Amino acid sequence: MNLRKVLNLILVEVCFFLSRLFRIPILAGNPWAASIEPTTSCNLRCPECPTGMQSLLRPKGNVELEKFTKILDKLSPDLFYLTLYFQGEPLLNPDFPEMVKAARKRRIFVATSTNGHFLTGENVNKIIESGLSHLIISMDGTDQQTYEKYRIKGNLQIVTDGIKRLVAAKKAANTSTPFIELQFLVMRHNEHQMQEMREFATLAGVDKLAFKTAQVYNFDAESTIIPALKSKSRYRQTTDGEWVMARKVRNRCHRIWSSLVITWDGRAVPCCYDKDANHQMGNLLDEPLSEIWKNQHYTAFRRQVLKNRSETEICRNCGE
Repeated sequence: MNLRKVLNLILVEVCFFLSRLFRIPILAGNPWAASIEPTTSCNLRCPECPTGMQSLLRPKGNVELEKFTKILDKLSPDLFYLTLYFQGEPLLNPDFPEMVKAARKRRIFVATSTNGHFLTGENVNKIIESGLSHLIISMDGTDQQTYEKYRIKGNLQIVTDGIKRLVAAKKAANTSTPFIELQFLVMRHNEHQMQEMREFATLAGVDKLAFKTAQVYNFDAESTIIPALKSKSRYRQTTDGEWVMARKVRNRCHRIWSSLVITWDGRAVPCCYDKDANHQMGNLLDEPLSEIWKNQHYTAFRRQVLKNRSETEICRNCGE
């Protein structure tokens, strides 16, 4: 953090408060958080993921280091939180460690999420040397049979070995980073293993264990994925048998005032729920941030969210 970043953060948060108060989009400052997509490739075929289902409609590819740096330079003066993830498995981009180094050099906190299949000895050392701040590792089962029901083509042993390897290498390097978060997506077929996951996390020595609710796209075919444990479900079933969001979609969204998402080819979209970049606001490879962040399209999108957010399709399945 520096004075400019702190003042920008305050300005953005005040504008969000005023926008909610007066029900009109008021915007000053720049995004203090962003996500940049390293790749759309993935080794798994998870059934509720557009990449896993191979249903992603936009172009697929990897961001090149030179283009990543170009995007980062436009964001970095006011940015202090960067997520190197959108769709795909970020560690499949060979330039991933260099991307982290570039962001850390600009004094930006860097987080990412991985399915844990590429935590080899070489990659673990590169991750630690890069200065990555926060690493989320997804592990949705404590035995192979349960794990692969969702993480199709996944190998639980490879993941658990990688976690232990990373924890050991971090201790050997005597460093506090990356902060290692183990994430368990709670579904009907694995909710009985939550206690076993707590025990594994303790023995493995990770920094945090998080139980996350699952997002569902196809309720007719996949409603069995929704856990019976209501506290770990985003959805509830009506008396007619229809699945709806457990919480009401409110006419507000902090994300589109504070952050944006950049696809591997530079497209700026409002948030991580816009998987196919249907709400493209511009392209940071070709345009300055100022012309994207406050353009008419973005302003109209924010106005619609404040007026009736549920009319925007990507917002209907969002739990914010």
